[in-house]
Amino acid sequence: MPHKMLGYALVGPFMAAALVATGCNSSAPDSPAEPDPLPPPGSLRLPNATPEGIPPRCGPGGGRTLEDAQLTIAVDDPAFAPWIIDNDPTTGEGFEGAVAHAVATTLGYDSGSTTFVRVPFSDALASGPKDFDFAINQFSIIGPRRDFVDFSSPYYAVAQAVVALEGTAAASAENLEDLEDLQIGAYADSTSLYSATHSIKPTRAPIGFATHGEALNALALGEIDAVVADLPTAVRMAEEQLGGGIVVGKFPAPNEVTEFFGLVLEKDSEFTECASLALEHLHNDGVLEELADEWLVGSDVIPVLR
Repeated sequence: MPHKMLGYALVGPFMAAALVATGCNSSAPDSPAEPDPLPPPGSLRLPNATPEGIPPRCGPGGGRTLEDAQLTIAVDDPAFAPWIIDNDPTTGEGFEGAVAHAVATTLGYDSGSTTFVRVPFSDALASGPKDFDFAINQFSIIGPRRDFVDFSSPYYAVAQAVVALEGTAAASAENLEDLEDLQIGAYADSTSLYSATHSIKPTRAPIGFATHGEALNALALGEIDAVVADLPTAVRMAEEQLGGGIVVGKFPAPNEVTEFFGLVLEKDSEFTECASLALEHLHNDGVLEELADEWLVGSDVIPVLR
């Protein structure tokens, strides 16, 4: 059964609204107020203001897309569930498949004016001209990447989680300290690998693998003790790809490696404004939360490793 995911805080342009909201009350009580509760599962913290309308320049014929009156969306090949189902982004099934279609529809592009192309993860993040209007592939919004590409407003807040084999020392871990002396693996050059290093602070450097499949194979062979991956991917690993696998727990958040996914666009693209506006409308209307609830496993059933 799908459940909602837990969001924590928002980065980028929405942060200013939060600061204004908290910094303008001159009659605040002397004693500290109770902190605001975390946003509901599957959501991101948003300003109260309704987003501005979608301008004609963002729609078909507005002159901001690669091909006139045509929206070109890039995804990886293969693209995996639960992000895209059956490696077919045209169906709109899977969380990112559904988000891509929702962005297109919000901007006025129907199925006949929307094209999907295949672009590897690293190529989408590389500097230089793009042969797509935006790419969607669990791209974490990381500062250094902004030197080469644009990011839209975020569409998802994701937790990192630990996968292990049942009956092992890693499987019995109750906190991050229990994982410190174990050998951890993760997808190379990913925020999962970074998170494994900075959240667990292991005594041995985590090993980066070229694919999630290679990491799982190393886990099955006993070459590593656990794999770190984003929570939806971790659940898929444990339930569908790894015999005797379990999701041990997720990292606490917010923390220094809490991550947000955003659409990737060419550096200084005129379409960045359009992609962000569409996502802001989808946030405001509750659509992104509904899609997360439909397609992604809930973090409420996974324990926190503190």
